[in-house]
Amino acid sequence: MGTPIKPYSNSDKSKKEQVAGMFDNIAGKYDLLNHVLSMNIDKLWRKKVIRKLKGHKPQRILDVATGTGDLAIAALKANPQRVDGIDISEGMLEVGKSKIVQRGLDNKIFLQSGDAEAIPFENATFDAITVAFGVRNFEHLDAGLKEMNRVLKPGGICVVLEFTMPSQFPFKQLYGFYFKNLLPLIGRMVSKDTSAYTYLPESVKAFPQNQLFVERMEQAGFTQNSFQKLSLGIAAIYTGSKK
Repeated sequence: MGTPIKPYSNSDKSKKEQVAGMFDNIAGKYDLLNHVLSMNIDKLWRKKVIRKLKGHKPQRILDVATGTGDLAIAALKANPQRVDGIDISEGMLEVGKSKIVQRGLDNKIFLQSGDAEAIPFENATFDAITVAFGVRNFEHLDAGLKEMNRVLKPGGICVVLEFTMPSQFPFKQLYGFYFKNLLPLIGRMVSKDTSAYTYLPESVKAFPQNQLFVERMEQAGFTQNSFQKLSLGIAAIYTGSKK
């Protein structure tokens, strides 16, 4: 399962507090770095997530760890009545809210401060739940998954997009070098944060990937769980349902 990785190893703060502070620090550069470091592949991945939703015709969607709202905005392609997004980083939420207002979407998308381990909604509120690159940042993964299951309606779908580590030679070695050495360097140069993009590869390596994460979803109460590798295994989409 891996030992939980803290963004700042010399800090006495909880992982949750450190993650919130780290993302507050890089919020203004987060979207730029995401697109540059992934060469815009992250946009294609989000489109694949939304395609998973469309067949379910969700009317209410919750985007957990919504960050700057990219996936919440993309989720409108599934034609819901409303999309809610929660995040523990106020800095990221400020950027997301600004984007939503600029695009005239503030009558459809509603972002608020919220913890994945204590989601501020009633049981069985949502038809679909999404998370993009957020579950590995949960302080207590199983608690977060159980909360997501709690607020999902019976018959609803949960779709998680998360980084993974490729396993095929030689791409595994090439990507490993980029991920460990070049990505943190570029991230530090652009964001001016010394830890955020060092934490990223460490957190991915510590995260239960592929079938291991599917098993954690099952333990949290999700059914019909599966995963799909993306882009030679550098990311995966996990799906699960609620009875």
